[in-house]
Amino acid sequence: MNDQLATISFGFTPGDVVLVTGAASGIGKAAAIRAAQMGLDVAAWDLNLEGLHDTIDAVHAAGRRCLAARADVADDDQVRGAFVAVSELGPIRYLVNNAGPSSAVEIDFDEAIRICIGSVRRVTDHWLDRGVPPGASLVNLASVAGNKVATASDWYTAVKAGIAGYTRHLAAYRADQVRSNAVAPGMIDTPRLQGFAASDMGQQVLKRVPMGRIGQPDDIAFAILFLLSPLATYINGSLLVVDGGWTITQ
Repeated sequence: MNDQLATISFGFTPGDVVLVTGAASGIGKAAAIRAAQMGLDVAAWDLNLEGLHDTIDAVHAAGRRCLAARADVADDDQVRGAFVAVSELGPIRYLVNNAGPSSAVEIDFDEAIRICIGSVRRVTDHWLDRGVPPGASLVNLASVAGNKVATASDWYTAVKAGIAGYTRHLAAYRADQVRSNAVAPGMIDTPRLQGFAASDMGQQVLKRVPMGRIGQPDDIAFAILFLLSPLATYINGSLLVVDGGWTITQ
């Protein structure tokens, strides 16, 4: 982390707790690590518990606490158990609903709706039902595939649009408990897209990105943390597109 980034805090209170689902890699990992560098303690969930080791080490290196839990966010019992597993951190003020399958995975459409939109609602409901501190906020991970472009996977486009819609519902009807926003990433250089930018297709797509590069996990992590933060207290129900301008050129 360079000296400039070391001074960024976004107004977070040191020791407040953020829960990040899908924190073992990619955007979730970046969000968890940057949150710790801004003073937050981290509850890190993922299906790949062993994959969380790097995230945990990086949070500890930033001087913050981190508790991890293996959780299938589509399973009610596992979500309930994961909240218990990280309860020693104290009340969770911030939530990042990031976990979800890749668009390249073959999933039955109806099952995808249950897994992807249902899991965001499930984690959010459990979190709110446990009681949240004043100033609570959440960010859900949508996608440009849910608002501007479409993928070959019908289920992926549909669930990402649904997550954006659910975020608007929360913003309108649960604002007494939580401030709710979503981020819609474009093409991001995560393990799921490993090698894509260098491929022929990737090069063709990148030619349509005005910024001239594929996005990095930090590009999304900082957007997430800003929306979560006290600096964004009057932003509620927004869908922030972070794609280097890709979708405006389509």
